[in-house]
Amino acid sequence: MRFYLTTHKQHWVKTARIPLFLKAQHFVDTKTLHPALGPYAIDSGGFTELQKHGRWTRTPKQYVEDLRRIWESVGPYDWAAGQDWMCEDLIIHGGQAGPLRFAGTGLSVAEHQRRTVENFLELRSLAPDLRIIPTIQGNTVPEYEHCRELYEKAGVDLRAELVVGLGSVCRRQSTTEGAAIVTAMAAHGLKLHGFGFKTLGLARVGHLLASADSLAWSYHARKRPPLPGHTHKNCANCLDYAMRWRTRVLNDLPAWHQPELAA
Repeated sequence: MRFYLTTHKQHWVKTARIPLFLKAQHFVDTKTLHPALGPYAIDSGGFTELQKHGRWTRTPKQYVEDLRRIWESVGPYDWAAGQDWMCEDLIIHGGQAGPLRFAGTGLSVAEHQRRTVENFLELRSLAPDLRIIPTIQGNTVPEYEHCRELYEKAGVDLRAELVVGLGSVCRRQSTTEGAAIVTAMAAHGLKLHGFGFKTLGLARVGHLLASADSLAWSYHARKRPPLPGHTHKNCANCLDYAMRWRTRVLNDLPAWHQPELAA
């Protein structure tokens, strides 16, 4: 398993040798891009797009242009997520969750799945060279199976893909239901990426994933005092803290599926 550290600090690519996971928008908003020192992957920012707007505000053509600029300026990334449609109830129906207000798409799970597959096909057609990966979406195991079948019917052999994103599980990753979804999809021989996985989820199903990303270190740091000698209020945006957290998390994973720290 390759474990990506999620961050909004795109300039970390200049100094960090560990795998990083960054939103495409963070590169779009920056005039000067720097070559990456280590491996990295691109998040399309779908959760934020659908949470705020209930739709995608950037077209597939614009997104491909963003990815090409990143590829050429920062260097080849491991892969980039597509503009998929998450299937959580809040994304579909809208509402409030803590400080976040969800606009709601008003669409069905089936329509989200259809749009997810169609978007992948369009992106792959526009830029077959940019390592854009498919993502499976759903809420229940049968729904994920249905989404997987949509790809197969469209001629996409998911088993041959570099990575297949597993969407809409980050809030259920450590639950029995979440584990059942991961297990069912992994049983098809898919090389899965788990979006937004935390320590409990990694401990439970990390051995079934090809890769995962996590921003949990930042939430963890926000509730704690800064590291000794650090002058900021907390270490929620601190690479030193993030690196220590990552090492500790990976060392604490069960030995039979512990990834290489440098992977």
